[in-house]
Amino acid sequence: MKATAKDLRFHSKELIETVSRGEEVVITFRGKPCAKLVPFEEEKLEEGGGEIFGMWKDHDLTTDVDAYVRSQRKGRF
Repeated sequence: MKATAKDLRFHSKELIETVSRGEEVVITFRGKPCAKLVPFEEEKLEEGGGEIFGMWKDHDLTTDVDAYVRSQRKGRF
């Protein structure tokens, strides 16, 4: 479905209801597509939290986290 920026401003509730039914809404501004409203899908985290979780686990600087944080803040405060 297509909608204009003016439709988004004045009929946002109806557009959100359309998206909640599973449709995608393309928002146009001056006749050109500029945004897309799509249904929100909750991401499920895998066991372990993904690739970034635990990336500093074996790093030497994190043996004493308090000292590391203090050294990072030293010049700012």
